[in-house]
Amino acid sequence: MTAGAPSTSGLAVVVGAGGALGAALLAQLQHEGPYDRVLGLGRAGEIRIDYADEASIAAAAQAVANMCAESGLALRLLLVATGFLHGAQGQPERSWRHLDAGYLQQVFLVNTFGPALLIKHFFPLLPRQGRCVAGFVSARVGSISDNALGGWYGYRASKAALNQLVKTAAIELTRNNSESICVALHPGTVNTPLSQPFAKSGLTVRPPQEAAGDLLAVLAGLAPADTGALVDYRGQTLPF
Repeated sequence: MTAGAPSTSGLAVVVGAGGALGAALLAQLQHEGPYDRVLGLGRAGEIRIDYADEASIAAAAQAVANMCAESGLALRLLLVATGFLHGAQGQPERSWRHLDAGYLQQVFLVNTFGPALLIKHFFPLLPRQGRCVAGFVSARVGSISDNALGGWYGYRASKAALNQLVKTAAIELTRNNSESICVALHPGTVNTPLSQPFAKSGLTVRPPQEAAGDLLAVLAGLAPADTGALVDYRGQTLPF
């Protein structure tokens, strides 16, 4: 990968800022990032996003568009750090016998449908000239070719679908701006409520602050030639 200097001006938006990784990304961008303004979006706050309510996503995009118009700043970074693995709707499946429609609907809503709607409403705000970056937190287990263990049907499938959305959107985004970068990101196993029940003995689990720093460093080093890839926190391109 060829390092490219991030823009020293512009707006950065973190979606999922209420989660552990999203909050760490937001904090580091606010304290150390090269952007003039950093905004966190989530299920709470002044600008609220609810993936089950497309109107909220459209309204959030309009609020960001108004902010850009009033400040003269361009949206240079969009980071999506939302994800769902387990909760009241169900747990990741160990077998096809555990497949459940309610769980599948929730895992696809958060991991796939929501990010797709963010692409729909936020990508038109990205500038048509100059470097801009869109990063979507995905997972290595979303790789179809790198699946040796099976299980986790819904989570794997929803992240694989997200990777395809990112790849497809990257192609269209390049037509609008040849300097744009759109990637899926594998943060490794991060110490968050999402991963804690499944952290195995001997598995390297990293603090959110460390994972956030690694991801931001990787994004800073990406070039337009890297767009459409699934990239891990070490900067390595992973197979789809």
